[in-house]
Amino acid sequence: MKAIVYTQFGPPEVLQLKDVKTPEPKEHDVLIRIYATTVVKEDPDMRASPGFNGFLKPRNPILGQELAGEVEVIGSAVTRYKPGDQVFGIDSFGAYAEYKCMGEDKALALKPANMSYEEAAAVPNGALTALPFLRDKGNIRSGQQVLVYGASGSVGTAAVQLARIFGADVTGVCSTSNVEMIKSLGAKEVIDYTQVDFSQNGKLYDIIFDTVGKIGLSRCKNSLKPAGRYLTTTPTLQILPDMLGVARRSSKTARFMAAGLRSADAKAKDLLFIKELVEAGQFKSVIDRCYPLEQVAEAHRYVETGHKRGNVVITIAASKRGKDEQKEIGR
Repeated sequence: MKAIVYTQFGPPEVLQLKDVKTPEPKEHDVLIRIYATTVVKEDPDMRASPGFNGFLKPRNPILGQELAGEVEVIGSAVTRYKPGDQVFGIDSFGAYAEYKCMGEDKALALKPANMSYEEAAAVPNGALTALPFLRDKGNIRSGQQVLVYGASGSVGTAAVQLARIFGADVTGVCSTSNVEMIKSLGAKEVIDYTQVDFSQNGKLYDIIFDTVGKIGLSRCKNSLKPAGRYLTTTPTLQILPDMLGVARRSSKTARFMAAGLRSADAKAKDLLFIKELVEAGQFKSVIDRCYPLEQVAEAHRYVETGHKRGNVVITIAASKRGKDEQKEIGR
């Protein structure tokens, strides 16, 4: 099979298209023919420097987390899936390839019937981050005032939609070019951060969800209601002292969770929940650009600019339904 492989840390050029052995499923695995994957923010980070994926050299030479495709072969003990099932899901590595094995009990589910493979591949990372933050850490409730900072990214676009679905009044914060897009996702108000500082507008929120780790609790504490919650996906060294200090001095709290480290069972249940929302027409993926597999390095360069809208998708193969039925997305 063809895959994007890297054997050393460095710039996008270290990503090389190579022929590698197709994996063979174990008894509880399914072999998935991947039709689409994505480049999430963490992928360029793991490509560029030692850390989560090893220190001397990459521990896992094939990056790629989100995927959508078709089950081609099942292991002898698999009961949840059968060959031909269209699926979507997320794993830590291995999706920049034509095939990948996943355990049937991992973060995998049948693909929403009303989504293309490209659209489905762009769902898990953002949705499976935003959902537990808002529901479990934010304790979101209908009628609350929720502000989503970084509303135009993968997590942000999911958070805006989910907060609306939970019945909150949503305010999105983004740049000028993304204002109309965030409105279309259901935000009641959109603040252009290049023109207005939300922390100075006098409005109070039950939840402020910083999806990009660029604001601290100390900056927005006066924008939180009593007992309001500040959520962040990235507790940086600059933000952590503010979070701890403000939380000690008031009823306002700061919450962080490693959403990606939740159990596969929890993720799979949430995927099914999101699938139902998609099929009910309540939730959609947002795709900025699509690249073919051989242009993954270029996709990394674009993601590293920090200006992507929603998701950047990698198309790996046309499904056997034919290219004519593939949707033109992200152009």
